[in-house]
Amino acid sequence: MDNIDRQLVSALRQNARASVSELALSLGLSRATVRTRIDRLLADEEILGFTVVLKEDMADMPVRGIILIEIEGKGNERIITRLRGFPEIQAIHSTNGCWDLIVEFGAETLADLDKVLRQMRLIDGINASETNLYLTTHRSNRVVGLFKK
Repeated sequence: MDNIDRQLVSALRQNARASVSELALSLGLSRATVRTRIDRLLADEEILGFTVVLKEDMADMPVRGIILIEIEGKGNERIITRLRGFPEIQAIHSTNGCWDLIVEFGAETLADLDKVLRQMRLIDGINASETNLYLTTHRSNRVVGLFKK
Protein backbone atom coordinates (compact mmCIF):
# COMPACT_ATOMS: atom_id res chain seq x y z
CA MET A 1 0.00 0.00 0.00
CA ASP A 2 1.52 3.29 -1.06
CA ASN A 3 0.82 6.83 0.18
CA ILE A 4 -2.05 7.37 -2.29
CA ASP A 5 -3.69 4.12 -1.14
CA ARG A 6 -3.37 5.28 2.48
CA GLN A 7 -4.97 8.63 1.58
CA LEU A 8 -7.79 6.78 -0.18
CA VAL A 9 -8.36 4.48 2.80
CA SER A 10 -8.31 7.50 5.13
CA ALA A 11 -10.95 9.22 2.98
CA LEU A 12 -13.08 6.06 3.02
CA ARG A 13 -12.76 5.83 6.81
CA GLN A 14 -14.05 9.38 7.08
CA ASN A 15 -16.94 8.72 4.69
CA ALA A 16 -17.36 5.21 3.31
CA ARG A 17 -20.41 6.45 1.36
CA ALA A 18 -18.37 8.91 -0.71
CA SER A 19 -18.76 8.32 -4.42
CA VAL A 20 -15.80 7.51 -6.63
CA SER A 21 -16.20 11.00 -8.14
CA GLU A 22 -16.08 12.66 -4.71
CA LEU A 23 -13.04 10.62 -3.71
CA ALA A 24 -11.27 11.43 -6.98
CA LEU A 25 -11.93 15.16 -6.56
CA SER A 26 -10.77 15.23 -2.93
CA LEU A 27 -7.58 13.28 -3.74
CA GLY A 28 -6.81 15.02 -7.03
CA LEU A 29 -7.01 11.76 -9.00
CA SER A 30 -9.08 10.55 -11.93
CA ARG A 31 -12.21 8.48 -11.27
CA ALA A 32 -10.62 5.58 -13.16
CA THR A 33 -7.56 5.68 -10.90
CA VAL A 34 -9.67 5.71 -7.75
CA ARG A 35 -11.87 2.84 -9.04
CA THR A 36 -8.78 0.79 -10.00
CA ARG A 37 -7.15 1.37 -6.63
CA ILE A 38 -10.29 0.43 -4.69
CA ASP A 39 -10.67 -2.73 -6.79
CA ARG A 40 -7.02 -3.64 -6.17
CA LEU A 41 -7.27 -2.96 -2.42
CA LEU A 42 -10.29 -5.26 -2.30
CA ALA A 43 -8.64 -7.96 -4.45
CA ASP A 44 -5.46 -7.84 -2.33
CA GLU A 45 -7.63 -8.01 0.80
CA GLU A 46 -6.17 -4.78 2.13
CA ILE A 47 -9.81 -3.68 2.43
CA LEU A 48 -11.75 -6.61 3.84
CA GLY A 49 -15.18 -5.11 3.43
CA PHE A 50 -17.46 -2.24 4.21
CA THR A 51 -19.78 -1.98 7.18
CA VAL A 52 -22.61 0.08 8.56
CA VAL A 53 -22.72 1.26 12.16
CA LEU A 54 -26.29 1.80 13.29
CA LYS A 55 -27.42 3.95 16.18
CA GLU A 56 -28.93 0.81 17.72
CA ASP A 57 -25.53 -0.93 17.54
CA MET A 58 -24.20 1.69 19.92
CA ALA A 59 -27.37 1.91 22.03
CA ASP A 60 -27.88 -1.80 22.73
CA MET A 61 -25.13 -1.64 25.33
CA PRO A 62 -25.09 2.00 26.48
CA VAL A 63 -22.63 1.36 29.34
CA ARG A 64 -19.35 0.66 27.56
CA GLY A 65 -15.68 0.82 28.41
CA ILE A 66 -12.55 -1.15 29.18
CA ILE A 67 -11.28 -3.19 32.08
CA LEU A 68 -7.52 -3.37 32.60
CA ILE A 69 -6.51 -6.63 34.27
CA GLU A 70 -3.32 -7.69 36.05
CA ILE A 71 -2.88 -11.46 36.22
CA GLU A 72 -0.95 -13.20 38.95
CA GLY A 73 1.43 -15.87 37.69
CA LYS A 74 0.93 -17.65 34.38
CA GLY A 75 -2.84 -18.04 34.28
CA ASN A 76 -3.48 -15.97 31.14
CA GLU A 77 -5.08 -18.70 29.02
CA ARG A 78 -7.22 -20.03 31.86
CA ILE A 79 -8.46 -16.53 32.71
CA ILE A 80 -9.08 -15.63 29.05
CA THR A 81 -11.14 -18.82 28.71
CA ARG A 82 -13.25 -17.80 31.73
CA LEU A 83 -13.68 -14.24 30.43
CA ARG A 84 -14.90 -15.52 27.06
CA GLY A 85 -17.93 -16.88 28.89
CA PHE A 86 -19.22 -13.41 29.80
CA PRO A 87 -21.70 -12.18 27.15
CA GLU A 88 -20.95 -8.57 28.14
CA ILE A 89 -17.31 -8.94 27.08
CA GLN A 90 -16.87 -7.88 23.47
CA ALA A 91 -13.09 -8.24 23.07
CA ILE A 92 -10.07 -9.43 25.04
CA HIS A 93 -6.60 -8.13 24.19
CA SER A 94 -3.23 -9.27 25.57
CA THR A 95 -0.92 -6.33 26.14
CA ASN A 96 2.38 -5.29 27.65
CA GLY A 97 3.09 -2.81 30.40
CA CYS A 98 1.43 -2.68 33.82
CA TRP A 99 -1.65 -4.61 32.72
CA ASP A 100 -1.80 -8.08 31.18
CA LEU A 101 -5.21 -7.85 29.52
CA ILE A 102 -7.48 -5.13 28.17
CA VAL A 103 -11.11 -6.20 28.11
CA GLU A 104 -13.74 -4.26 26.14
CA PHE A 105 -17.25 -4.57 27.54
CA GLY A 106 -20.80 -3.42 27.01
CA ALA A 107 -23.66 -3.61 29.50
CA GLU A 108 -27.21 -2.34 29.53
CA THR A 109 -26.98 -0.70 32.96
CA LEU A 110 -24.42 0.17 35.62
CA ALA A 111 -26.00 -2.52 37.80
CA ASP A 112 -25.30 -5.08 35.05
CA LEU A 113 -21.69 -3.89 34.86
CA ASP A 114 -21.38 -4.14 38.64
CA LYS A 115 -22.61 -7.75 38.47
CA VAL A 116 -19.96 -8.59 35.83
CA LEU A 117 -17.21 -6.93 37.88
CA ARG A 118 -18.25 -8.86 41.01
CA GLN A 119 -18.15 -12.14 39.05
CA MET A 120 -14.74 -11.28 37.57
CA ARG A 121 -13.31 -10.60 41.04
CA LEU A 122 -14.06 -14.24 41.91
CA ILE A 123 -11.77 -15.54 39.14
CA ASP A 124 -8.65 -16.98 40.75
CA GLY A 125 -5.51 -15.34 39.37
CA ILE A 126 -6.88 -11.86 38.68
CA ASN A 127 -4.60 -9.81 40.91
CA ALA A 128 -5.94 -6.31 40.17
CA SER A 129 -8.21 -4.50 37.76
CA GLU A 130 -9.16 -0.99 36.75
CA THR A 131 -12.40 -0.12 34.96
CA ASN A 132 -12.77 2.90 32.67
CA LEU A 133 -16.15 3.89 31.25
CA TYR A 134 -16.54 5.51 27.85
CA LEU A 135 -18.28 8.85 28.33
CA THR A 136 -18.58 9.89 24.68
CA THR A 137 -17.58 8.09 21.50
CA HIS A 138 -16.36 10.65 18.96
CA ARG A 139 -15.44 8.10 16.31
CA SER A 140 -15.87 4.37 16.07
CA ASN A 141 -14.66 1.85 13.52
CA ARG A 142 -16.53 -0.88 15.35
CA VAL A 143 -17.08 -3.70 12.89
CA VAL A 144 -20.48 -5.31 13.26
CA GLY A 145 -20.10 -7.57 10.25
CA LEU A 146 -18.04 -7.78 7.08
CA PHE A 147 -18.93 -9.01 3.65
CA LYS A 148 -17.08 -9.50 0.41
CA LYS A 149 -18.18 -9.02 -3.16
